Amino acid sequence: MLGVKKDKFKKYLLFTITTLVAAIWLLPLIWMLSTSLKPEADTISWPIKFIPENFTLDNYKAIFSNSERTPMLRWFFNSIFIATTTTVLVVFFDALAAYAYARMEFKGRKIMFMTLMATMMIPPVTNLIPNYIIVDKLGWLDSYSAMIFPAIANVFGVFLLRQFFMGIPKELEEAAFIDGCTRFQVFRMIILPLAKPALITLSLFTFLGSWNAFLWPLIVTNSAEMKPLTPGLSLLQGYYVIEFGKLMAGALISALPVIILFLFVQRYFVQGISLTGTKG
Repeated sequence: MLGVKKDKFKKYLLFTITTLVAAIWLLPLIWMLSTSLKPEADTISWPIKFIPENFTLDNYKAIFSNSERTPMLRWFFNSIFIATTTTVLVVFFDALAAYAYARMEFKGRKIMFMTLMATMMIPPVTNLIPNYIIVDKLGWLDSYSAMIFPAIANVFGVFLLRQFFMGIPKELEEAAFIDGCTRFQVFRMIILPLAKPALITLSLFTFLGSWNAFLWPLIVTNSAEMKPLTPGLSLLQGYYVIEFGKLMAGALISALPVIILFLFVQRYFVQGISLTGTKG
């Protein structure tokens, strides 16, 4: 009897903790929504009120007016296009590289892989100047190419998929080779379908990283119409005045797609993380 009560207490305690964590996570979103629905004068009023007294949609109308200064629809399209293209290319190339490191035997494989992993310790900010010089020499400034191609070099994706691939039984591949399948057919028809959770996990990480990228797109874009959504929102902040209502409306719109995406793929995300072992 005592053991049953103890188990119930643990469940209630765990439920309480997870509820508090969820409330803390939702609080900024609730505040963003509340601020976006207030007139500009009420956004800095005191005391703080989560429920707007003067409900208005003017902030959303203003940012979707598609003006030359804030082409929100164009920013949204840019973010979708850049994040989607980057995700597809990263998953494609990382899957090929990970399969080679996990299954193919070639001279220097372990040294090459360890060197590749060592690059993960280099802070990304140190690559800004070299990448900018390369992009400038290629004539890619203020273009989609400048924001897509440098992001394809994703070492973490190679590591993640390699670890997952190494957990797939080799007997499945050997049976396919006996049936006459080529190496690429084995990769396409056996490895990739079995690695679906890991591929979706990498896709989610890559999409979120590309969607939330701020510093690099801000550096390589000059015109307002070429900016993605996240750096584009910085134009809503003036030198002397910050329009908090419009800024929160734009921030909420930029957050909704990734929240919806995560809700749809969270099952595969958890599965991909839990099944990705550390087998070396």
